[in-house]
Amino acid sequence: MLDINEELFSKLVDEAMESLPAEQIENMQNVSIVIADEPTPEQRVRLKLNRHESLYGLYEGIPLTQRGSGYSGVLPDKITIFRIPMLYSCSTLAELKEQIKRTVWHEVAHHYGLDHDRIDALEKKKSEPQS
Repeated sequence: MLDINEELFSKLVDEAMESLPAEQIENMQNVSIVIADEPTPEQRVRLKLNRHESLYGLYEGIPLTQRGSGYSGVLPDKITIFRIPMLYSCSTLAELKEQIKRTVWHEVAHHYGLDHDRIDALEKKKSEPQS
């Protein structure tokens, strides 16, 4: 397990956000990014996680693609980045930075209305060698 303090982890999340395309950040609406150690018991139950499963990130809210003319007075969407699961799964700082960057991108993609199948396809395409 990596031993990274909360301040450095938060800085890495900020760097991951800053690495996103500018238009992606500028168009985010009514969403907050938070860091938590681990998913809450309520989140674990809602997502049907068994005790050996965890998450790196979670988007909770109404995606931009589902917001209609009646969308107002709503609490901000929330993207939570979970620190401890990442620290346990990464063995180097470089690995951690990459995992945070992928997780932030993944959760922001949910904010824009992408489902897991579309996100997986885009991630696969991104990792393919360019010809």
